[in-house]
Amino acid sequence: MSSASLTEHAPSGDDAPSGHTSHGGLVSLTVGAIGVVFGDIGTSPLYAFREALGQAASDGLVREEIVGVISLMLWALILIVTVKYVLFLMRADNEGEGGVLALLALASGKSARIGGTVLVLGSIGAALFYGDAIITPALSVLSAVEGMRSLHGVGSFFTEQRILMISLIILVGLFLVQSRGTASVAKLFGPVCIVWFIALGALGAMHIADGPGILAAALPWHGVMFVADHGVLGLFVLGAVFLTVTGAEALTADMGHFGKLPIRVGWFLLVFPALTLNYLGQGAFAIHSLELAEASGKVFTNQDWFFLMIPPTMRLPMVLLATAATIIASQAVITGAFSLTQQAIQLGLLPRLNIRQTSAGHSGQIYIGAVNWALLIGVVILALGFRNSSAMAAAYGIAVTGTMVVTCCLAYLVLRRRWGWGVPAALALVTPFFVIDSLFFGANILRVIEGGWVPLLVGLLVLIVILTWNRGRRYIAAMESDGAIPLADMARSLAARPPTRVDGVAIYLTARNDLTPHALLHNIKHNHVLHRHNYITTVKTLRRPTCDEADRLEIIPVDENFCRLVLRYGFMETPSVRDDLIAAGDRIPEAKKASFFIGRNNYAMSAEVGMPLWQDMLFLALYRNAADPTDYYRIPHNRVIELGAQYAI
Repeated sequence: MSSASLTEHAPSGDDAPSGHTSHGGLVSLTVGAIGVVFGDIGTSPLYAFREALGQAASDGLVREEIVGVISLMLWALILIVTVKYVLFLMRADNEGEGGVLALLALASGKSARIGGTVLVLGSIGAALFYGDAIITPALSVLSAVEGMRSLHGVGSFFTEQRILMISLIILVGLFLVQSRGTASVAKLFGPVCIVWFIALGALGAMHIADGPGILAAALPWHGVMFVADHGVLGLFVLGAVFLTVTGAEALTADMGHFGKLPIRVGWFLLVFPALTLNYLGQGAFAIHSLELAEASGKVFTNQDWFFLMIPPTMRLPMVLLATAATIIASQAVITGAFSLTQQAIQLGLLPRLNIRQTSAGHSGQIYIGAVNWALLIGVVILALGFRNSSAMAAAYGIAVTGTMVVTCCLAYLVLRRRWGWGVPAALALVTPFFVIDSLFFGANILRVIEGGWVPLLVGLLVLIVILTWNRGRRYIAAMESDGAIPLADMARSLAARPPTRVDGVAIYLTARNDLTPHALLHNIKHNHVLHRHNYITTVKTLRRPTCDEADRLEIIPVDENFCRLVLRYGFMETPSVRDDLIAAGDRIPEAKKASFFIGRNNYAMSAEVGMPLWQDMLFLALYRNAADPTDYYRIPHNRVIELGAQYAI
C-alpha cells in the first residue's frame, strides 16, 4: 500500500459536548486570548479609517460622510464580529475547536470521507487563509513603521524606501525566529496587547470632544444612507470599511486554545470598547480637521489620522507600541498558518510535511519549515511590490471576505447535517450573515485590479494543490484496492499452507486493515517468511480535534497469526505510532522490538489512465516531496522496512 495513503479518515462518532477544559484561571486565559486572538483586528485602527475615508474623499467630503463611514465601521464590528462570530459561530464548535477546517469536519457529518461541496468549500476557505497570512504581516508592520513619518523633527528622514527596509528587516527577523519557537516570549503577548487596547481606547476618548457629532454614528441609518446615496463609490468605501473586521476569523480558530468564555470576556470588556472609542475618536478628529480646513479656505486632505491624533510627546512610544502590536498580530497569523496546515494534513487535504514541536509544554507550538519559508517569500514579494500600506490595503479584504462567505456556507451545512435543523430555520439564521458577507465580498471584488488579485491568485494556487492531492490520493486508493485480497481470506490460506515462521512482531501500516497489505504479500513472496505476531495497522483521523486515550487503540483479532489494529488521532494531533503501540503494554507484546513494514510504491505519469497529465505532474511532485512516513508517524528508521511496486496514474 502506498505510503501516501496510510492514513484513513473516519467520522468522529457521536458528538461530544463542546467546551474547554481550563488549565488556568479565567483571567490568565483571557489575557492570553487578548494577545493571540485579537492581534489582527486590534491593529486595524492603524489603517482602516484612513483607507475608508480616502475612498469617500475622492470626490470631496462633508461632515455627514465622515459620520457615515464611522457608522459603517461600528456596525461592521457589531454585526460581523459580535453577532456572527462571538454569539453565533462560537457555538458551532467541534469539541471546543473552531475555524474553517473544524467547520468542514462538522459539516461532513458521519461520512467516512470528505467530499463534494464540503470538500470544495473547506478547501477554498483554507486556500484563502494562506492569502490572508501573506498579506497580514506585510500590511500591519508597514502601517506601524509608517508612523515614523509623523515624528516631529525627524519625520522627513523616514522616506518610503527607508520605511520599507525597516519593515523588511522586522519581517525577515520574525520569520527567522520561528524555528526556535515562540513559547518563551508568548507570555508577553497578552500584557503588551492589553496596554495596546487601553492606549487605543484612551487615545480615541481624548478626541471625541473634537467633534461630538460623531456619536451619531451609533445610529445605523447613517451608514445605510451613505451607501445608498453614493452608488459605486459607496461600494468602494464599503470594501475599505471591511478592513475594520479583518482578523474576526481568529475568534473561532483559536477557541481550542483559550475557550469561548475568555474570548468573549476579552471582546466585550476590552477589545470592542477600545476599538469603538478609537474609531469614534478618529472620526471626531477628522471632523475637526475638516472644519479647520473649511474655516481657513484650505483643501481638506486625507491623512494618517491614527498617528496624527497622538500628542507629539507620546508619538514615538505609540509608534513603538504599534510596531510591537503588529509583530504580535503577524506572529498569530503565522502560528495560525502552521496550525491550519497541520489540520489540513491530518484531514488529507495536503501532503505530509515535517512538523516539529517547539515547546515541550504546549502542543500547539509547532513549526513547519515549508510553510514558514513560503510565507516569508510571499511577504517579501508583496512588500517590495506594493511598497506602502495604502497600496496593499486593496489586496486585503478579498481573502477575508471570501473566507467569511465560505464560513457562512459551512455553518449552514452544520445546522442541517449536524444539528438537524430544517431548511427554513437554517436559512433564516444564516441568510442575513450571508447577505452581509456577500455585500462586503462584492465591494472588495471591485478592487481586484488595485491588488485584490494577489490573495485570489494565492488562494487559487493552494486550492489547485488541495484538490489535486485529494483526487490523486483517492485514485491511488481505489487503484490499489482493486483486486486486493481480503485479510480474512489470506489468513485462512496461510493457516492451511503456513510459510516459514520467524520470531518477532511485524507491524504492517496500511490504509485499509481489512485487506491484505501489499507489503505483506511482497514479504511472503520474496522472503518466504511470516512473523510470529502480525498486526495490520491503520491510522485513522477523526472528525474531532483530539481522541481520548481510551479510544486510541482498537485491537481486532483475526486468527492466531493476525490482528487488525486501529490507531485513532484527532485532526489537531500528531501521530506517534510506535509510542502508542508500546503504551498498549501486554496487548501488543514486544512492541519495542517490532519491525514496521511500509508500502513505498512508485508512480509513473500516464495520459491514458487516471488524472490529466498536468495533474499527474503536480501530484507526483507533491508525493515525492512529502515528509517521510517514518518521520511523520514517529517510527525509528532502524525499525522500518519499505516494500512496494510501480503504478501508472
